[in-house]
Amino acid sequence: MKNILLILALVSVSLLNAQAFTGKGDQKFQVGANIQDEATGINVTYDYGLGENISVGISSSYALGIDDRLDADFGDRFDLRGRFSANLGNVLNIDDNFDLYPGLNISLKNFGGHLGARYFFSEGFGVFTEATFPLAKYSNDKSDVGYYIHNQFALNIGAVFNL
Repeated sequence: MKNILLILALVSVSLLNAQAFTGKGDQKFQVGANIQDEATGINVTYDYGLGENISVGISSSYALGIDDRLDADFGDRFDLRGRFSANLGNVLNIDDNFDLYPGLNISLKNFGGHLGARYFFSEGFGVFTEATFPLAKYSNDKSDVGYYIHNQFALNIGAVFNL
């Protein structure tokens, strides 16, 4: 009985054929937690493949839990960015299910970069983690609550789906 279960498990795993980034026309949707020093929140991302290793997309985050010393309204909590990524999973040739993607983004709050990784367990579902960081802030006014939210290193972690 153990041998039959082992064979069934091996066959089912071998049938899984996920690929992290397929190139032109590839579409990914990510949803997850946004974690930073001054706030925690949610992050959603949509990426569209333009070429073999290039994608563009949009990303948005909303800060839900904010440090008690900050008084933030909707505009301070919300950020929207356009993004460009270089999908290097097939260049690095680590695993077909793995994608490493550095990139740049321009947002309502700053100009920055990101470095992320995706791993797919099946054709349509995987996990991701992404670090974002500002390269140039639009304002250095420390009296503005927006200076403290979305203008620092942040970590996003969650689920990714093929569309």
